[in-house]
Amino acid sequence: MFEISILKSFFQKFKAITVIGILFLGVSIYAQKPAFNISKDLLLVQLDCKTDIDDLHTAAGLATLLHHPDYKDLNYFAIAGTYGIQEGLYVPPNELMKLAFGKNWADAHNKRDKSIKQVVKKVEKTIKSGSSVWVAEAGQSDFTADWVKILVEANPSLNVKEKIHVVQHNDWNESVTEPVKLKYVQSVTDYHKIADGNAVGNGTPGLKSDGIVNWDSKLNDNHLTLIWNTAMRLGNQYNGKDGRYLNESVAEGGLDFSDLSEVCYILNLMSIKDTGEFFTYFKVD
Repeated sequence: MFEISILKSFFQKFKAITVIGILFLGVSIYAQKPAFNISKDLLLVQLDCKTDIDDLHTAAGLATLLHHPDYKDLNYFAIAGTYGIQEGLYVPPNELMKLAFGKNWADAHNKRDKSIKQVVKKVEKTIKSGSSVWVAEAGQSDFTADWVKILVEANPSLNVKEKIHVVQHNDWNESVTEPVKLKYVQSVTDYHKIADGNAVGNGTPGLKSDGIVNWDSKLNDNHLTLIWNTAMRLGNQYNGKDGRYLNESVAEGGLDFSDLSEVCYILNLMSIKDTGEFFTYFKVD
């Protein structure tokens, strides 16, 4: 009996130590997880715009987020035309991009080399100042691979793995990224794969609706209303046209800014459930 008592005492202590160890390990891992510093980090939102029209809605969603007082000073840069090896026609977003972001965006579809130089310059400046860069990969990683490679070649001493965080939410996006470039980005940068933003209830904001969303009554802002109306007009103009992907949710009157789920991850807005909650969260009084 005495030996059994000793064994019970030992296992109880072992169990307690194990639980405590796991708790400390969890705290340690959480503490080490990189977080976006809104006062100094750079957010890059890279939109492929090929051939789904969802990036038009994503651009409007980003403009809505930027209008909120908490994010009006966010250091960001948007790039359109960051597509990979998928076939199909481009969805021209320039009218919307100018309206939503002014001059704070680049046209990688028509001016790829210039866009890469712009991004490299911004990233280089950010990292050398001690800050980090976060990439919302609203499409494929080919463009990221190209500018990261140029950055690394010009600055071999930069700690890219620690300072560049790439966020991807969609399996299809990865499947139409040139394999060598995808592997490069995944190995060289801090690559995050989150649950798909097209679905609700998987831990990631589901920013795609199959029905009409009452967004205009919540925004109450003329410029944002114009941005959303432009995004939907262009979306309806190109959705499924000339062999482009047919976004059935949008065709039925819904919205699809699922790629913004990555921005939500970066800014720690993962508690937003769906499109309805998004507009409630960013409601303009």
